[in-house]
Amino acid sequence: MTNITAAEKLEAMMSGGVVPRLHDKQAILLHEEDLPEVSLPDGSTIQLLQVDLNQNLWILRTRLKPGYAVDTHYHTGPVFAVTLSGEWFYEEYPDKVNKSGSYLFEPAHSLHTLTVSAEAKEDAVVWFAIYGSNVNIDDDNNVTSMVDARAILTMYRALCEAEGKSCDNLIVHGEG
Repeated sequence: MTNITAAEKLEAMMSGGVVPRLHDKQAILLHEEDLPEVSLPDGSTIQLLQVDLNQNLWILRTRLKPGYAVDTHYHTGPVFAVTLSGEWFYEEYPDKVNKSGSYLFEPAHSLHTLTVSAEAKEDAVVWFAIYGSNVNIDDDNNVTSMVDARAILTMYRALCEAEGKSCDNLIVHGEG
């Protein structure tokens, strides 16, 4: 295998091509404005930062509106969360409110329903690193849908395209 030179990487980035990550030896810095936030149907947004298809890892920043709630779900791997602003909680643990500066660790298979209070005064902005699949379930514990690293990558790219935004700076491992 040949190593890619810095000039070749720069040329690939400027041409919009895929930049292989296999031999990267330098840190990759993304500023908040380097990747777009894209809208979800309820007005909340996601900003996908990195995807590792080999590890089924996805890292994203979310902006969740007051009243936001997701389907009850669990993850097949651990999840790490840092709340940047606002507040949110799990319906199953309403006394454990995540606030600005909070760190949360979710072990694999922890069942929960992420919720932002309808009375919240601001959006909850949360950074998540998610290993494994997100498995949504109904009230009878039947699986209703699943999201993994490849699915979130496909969805984010489609939302960026629909909004006319570029996600060329997205860090993707295990593709191409």
